[in-house]
Amino acid sequence: MLNLALTVGNTETPEAVQFWILAPIAVLAALGMLLVKKAVHSALLLAWVMITLAIFYIAQDALFLGIVQIVVYTGAVMMLFLFILMLVGVDSSDSLIETIKGQRATAITATVGLAGLLLSLIGRATIGNSAVGLRTANYGGNVQNLASELFTKYVWAFEVVSALLITAALGAMVLAHSSRGKSRTAQRDQAIARFRKDSLADAAGLPSPGVFARHNAVDVPALLPDGKPAPTSISRTLEARGDVIESKLFELEEKAAEED
Repeated sequence: MLNLALTVGNTETPEAVQFWILAPIAVLAALGMLLVKKAVHSALLLAWVMITLAIFYIAQDALFLGIVQIVVYTGAVMMLFLFILMLVGVDSSDSLIETIKGQRATAITATVGLAGLLLSLIGRATIGNSAVGLRTANYGGNVQNLASELFTKYVWAFEVVSALLITAALGAMVLAHSSRGKSRTAQRDQAIARFRKDSLADAAGLPSPGVFARHNAVDVPALLPDGKPAPTSISRTLEARGDVIESKLFELEEKAAEED
């Protein structure tokens, strides 16, 4: 442990400058990820934390871990997470409702358990062991050594983690699925509902805006058979803004022709 501390204390200047610049930013991004209200902003801050970790890996000559961190976690997992958020949509009120009973207590217990497991693994890796250095650890190739460790010494743990990831993906699909509260109204049902109203004024649908063969703009009311403008053919937004043109300007001058 003492040798590890002395090694960290003798860090080269470029690496130290990089750490003291990126580490505070990563910590602030992690805190913002927990404190921001919008889930999309939280996901973007988490992506920045992952990119910072990838830079730290590459600076420690762990090129494979750095590239995997960017390609898999930042490029695939985070983009998929953002896509699901934008597709499904998350309201701020959803965070106040527990979709599963005892969800928060289970999450807190799992977090404490994972933190304890992480601390125990770090303790076993550092206490009583001396650091061999990056050159010794990467002897024969960084990727080759990682593959040898994963598929020989830690193959059982690797398979268990793979099963957990598959279970987490299935759980995310179940939680993201929402059943429709009521059946979707078909076009036939909408037509029947229009004819069952007290008034049949809208049974055939609202008239389209514009005067046939003279002007088809949305700001010109349609003309009824008696020559009067149809107020329901104009959007209420246009009426509120005063952007409606009188239909009389586009009426056919039949009376003037008859008088002549």
